[in-house]
Amino acid sequence: MQAILALEDGRIFRGLGYGHPGECQGEVVFNTSLTGYQEIATDPSYAGQIVVLTNPQIGNYGTNRADNESAKPYIEGLIVREFSPISSNWRSEQVTDEYMERYSVPVLAEIDTRALVRHLRTHGVMRGVISTQVADAEALVLKARSIRRMDGTDLARVVSTKSIYTFDAQDSRNQSGDAYLETGFLPRVEPREHLHVVAYDFGIKHNILRMLTREGCRVTVVPAETSADDVLGLKPDGVFLSNGPGDPEPVEYAVRAIRQFLGRVPVFGICLGHQLTGLALGGKTYKLKFGHHGGNHPVRNNVTGKVEITAHNHNFAVDPDSINANEVELTHVDLNDNTLEGLRHKTLPLFSVQYHPEAAPGPHDSHYLFHDFRRMMEEWKG
Repeated sequence: MQAILALEDGRIFRGLGYGHPGECQGEVVFNTSLTGYQEIATDPSYAGQIVVLTNPQIGNYGTNRADNESAKPYIEGLIVREFSPISSNWRSEQVTDEYMERYSVPVLAEIDTRALVRHLRTHGVMRGVISTQVADAEALVLKARSIRRMDGTDLARVVSTKSIYTFDAQDSRNQSGDAYLETGFLPRVEPREHLHVVAYDFGIKHNILRMLTREGCRVTVVPAETSADDVLGLKPDGVFLSNGPGDPEPVEYAVRAIRQFLGRVPVFGICLGHQLTGLALGGKTYKLKFGHHGGNHPVRNNVTGKVEITAHNHNFAVDPDSINANEVELTHVDLNDNTLEGLRHKTLPLFSVQYHPEAAPGPHDSHYLFHDFRRMMEEWKG
């Protein structure tokens, strides 16, 4: 079927439609990862966004339950150069086209994704509409301009769990067919005693929960708006702040909770959790021109001097000049554009990173951060 992408600035791209026939709208961003399209699609941090993948062939290894990072795809739509109609992988359980149709995700293919990405890099991310129904490009452009902007939008409460639950890696593995924890690549850590982590779900990924479990932690997941008192009532050894979509500044309820945790319990934040930590420490955030989305971003660890190749997915960042250098150490920086990628409080048990140490998809250079969190909890408890 014919399909069209209309951007708010009037730029039009015409191609072929796959997946769900219909229409979707959102902020158009691009991701440079070579693999992992299913993990990207099911990452709740992409809620409200249409994702352009720069790898030219997508869908060729199909989809399976084990690669889901949440219960369903959260992307509004997908844009690719070539969309494979077949699955060539022994792990595949469903052709990608059928998977996207099953979850009502429109796919636009057979367009010049290089031209689209260059356009977004030059002019910044912008709102857009994909449609297989409306041929009137001007009407779609007007619709794109009416879409609510990501700035000022709290999406964490939208994607968050509505109830408290305990993550069970064994149950998760049985449901998904995932034997991730049993691979030689990720041997299970057996600490002296199990630690209880309460994880805030602002859009949490399954692999974060697996990594915490791998460290010997018992993980209780709570909704985004859970109060600090309710969390402390669960008697955690540590509090984890997850990734998530949208602008961090409207998530004031989480910022208030983090401030109440300071000095009372160890805290570790990733992505949106990092941005909320920065706000809780008195800092400010800002929106990047076209964000960081990919699996090959070089980040320097200022503490060790080593460079990590990291997975990124963020549109907002913490302003390093807004952080009190007397209290907070800036631990990581992106070598592409000097974006702040990590911080640690100098006296309190708190640290956070902007990138994704759990990868999925992406490199594994940063897995040590989960070890650091476990050690911090053990030292605080001891």
